Amino acid sequence: MLIEYLPILIFLVFALIFASLMISVGFAAGPSNPDSEKNSPYECGFDPFEDSRMKFDVRYYLVAILFIIFDLEIAFLFPWAVVIHEIGLTGLLAMAIFLLILTVGFIYEWKKGALEWD
Repeated sequence: MLIEYLPILIFLVFALIFASLMISVGFAAGPSNPDSEKNSPYECGFDPFEDSRMKFDVRYYLVAILFIIFDLEIAFLFPWAVVIHEIGLTGLLAMAIFLLILTVGFIYEWKKGALEWD
């Protein structure tokens, strides 16, 4: 049973050895001549305005979460569309309920003002 996984183990060992060798060669043979300009923080060609650990507005995270939710909706729609002829009316009703729930959630978020960016 475990002999079936032997090619995977050999591949992983080979990959680790090869990656370690390439990183070692890069550190050993690569030039190392940093100057103050190379080591300085870089922000779009300008000096940094403030600390990089500044607080972000909660609305940024809310919009990001909403994007992920509605992006996953599309991820569920593609496999459903491929097998729609095989699952019949039951699959159509299940997807209609799924889309209805997402639409109600989207309208709720819209009415609450979560999509407004002041």
